[in-house]
Amino acid sequence: MALGPNAAFPGGNAGVLTRQVPADRVVCAIPPPRYTPKPPEPPREPRTPPVVEMLRKALAWRQELDSGAVASQADIARREGVTRARVTQVLMLLRLAPEIQERILDLPMIPNHLHISERGLRPISGLEAPKQQVAAFRRLIEAHV
Repeated sequence: MALGPNAAFPGGNAGVLTRQVPADRVVCAIPPPRYTPKPPEPPREPRTPPVVEMLRKALAWRQELDSGAVASQADIARREGVTRARVTQVLMLLRLAPEIQERILDLPMIPNHLHISERGLRPISGLEAPKQQVAAFRRLIEAHV
């Protein structure tokens, strides 16, 4: 076997391999890593989906507003460090049909929960009829399955 262009190695011999270590020692052609490999990360614990936290927050805020503990949505916004518009967006989740709210609050108990966002629920909360909301919610779930 000749390697290289136009028989660059005369006689076809590219070289001779000789063992430079004792025969009982294992030799690896891959050098050891130059860094210490990271230990594997522990499995993550399941977390409550953010939309569930938002709905719980909306329920708590509505209770504070109804009881008079907080005077207005602006007071909630100042306390939470968010805009009044954001408080309104979160409170809009309360316009969802009770069936949808229950389904959202049950999400942590479902393994491999669906990824449903608060932003995806905004158009549904704008619908007036609960039956329309439920139908739109089912379409949203089917789109994520």
